[in-house]
Amino acid sequence: MKQLTGISISDAALSQRRARLPWQILEELLRLVLRPLAEPKKQPGAFYRGLRLVGMDGTMFSVFNTPWISKSLKKAISRRAKAAFAKLRVCSLVELGVHNPLAVRIGRSEESELTLAYRLLDSLPPKSLLLADRLYGVGKFLVAFLSRFAAGQSDCLVRVGKRHKGQRVERLADGSVVLSVIGRDEKGEKKEILVRQIRGIVRKAGRGQRTVRLWTTLLDAKEYPANELLALYGRRWEHELATKQCKVDLRGGDLLASYTVETAMQEIAALLIGQSLVAEVRLEAAEGASVEAARISFVKVLDELRGVWLMVAWIGDSMSERQKRAVVGKMHETLRDQMTAGRRERSCPRAVRQPVCGWPRKLRNQSWEGSTQFQVTR
Repeated sequence: MKQLTGISISDAALSQRRARLPWQILEELLRLVLRPLAEPKKQPGAFYRGLRLVGMDGTMFSVFNTPWISKSLKKAISRRAKAAFAKLRVCSLVELGVHNPLAVRIGRSEESELTLAYRLLDSLPPKSLLLADRLYGVGKFLVAFLSRFAAGQSDCLVRVGKRHKGQRVERLADGSVVLSVIGRDEKGEKKEILVRQIRGIVRKAGRGQRTVRLWTTLLDAKEYPANELLALYGRRWEHELATKQCKVDLRGGDLLASYTVETAMQEIAALLIGQSLVAEVRLEAAEGASVEAARISFVKVLDELRGVWLMVAWIGDSMSERQKRAVVGKMHETLRDQMTAGRRERSCPRAVRQPVCGWPRKLRNQSWEGSTQFQVTR
């Protein structure tokens, strides 16, 4: 606090002030700070045929088992026993390609992930393509989605489980099928919607093949071919990478330092603001080298930023704005010199080190290199 503002205040006094800070202030701050960063001409990898790629997924943060938290949150139950810490559920939107958080909803009252996702839909930027996993591949979510984007402002591509069915309306030339699906709206009334179903086989080196089924609101098979959408769905995993960057690289683990639900929510908001700042710097550094943002290391950007922040805090007004911009430019040059090579086409076995029912045990590190192949099936 003293480094940033020059005000000397004890940790206890600062903690008391923070505890009294209403969540509405942080919510408004997130609305102002978290915004789309990618541009079609500068970051084409963050778009698909003019649609901004956005991932939606949920995660959980661990919080201390204090009396205040234990009254509001319960411990999650794993396959073997209860979790060590209480969990705070979070659902977020992330701009794929640049790993930039766009919006978040936090389950302070233990709301389900789908409940948080419904609240998150209004924050989806226009002209976006939402990618989500099987949890969202249900009629109720699609009805909620289409009720907000009925005019074609945004579309979605979700994976669907085996038990979800629809009535076939039309078979298209690219192998996909238009289905009539029944879902219920927020009032519980049945609604009929049209989706396009894509079945396909994904083959990875060393992993064999897997059959997937996708539903999308992109009904035009000529403009949006099925084989492209099948390959595009794999980009959803970038949301998992962004979550890892927030929880592990930025925070240092998923255990928050807060003792109440309200301050834990504040801490999550601060992490997302920090992640957005790192994403912005990554983009600026990548633009100077005309490469994808993923080539610029998140961890190295974070390390460089911390050094620059400390230097500016120490020197303060002794530096002119021109000198500060020169320092930032030098930081961008350093990051570009340290950028990584292009990501390899590599796959790893689905296994865990600890013996858990239903999963193979990982005894040694393995990986296979080779391109992923996609095949649309009828």
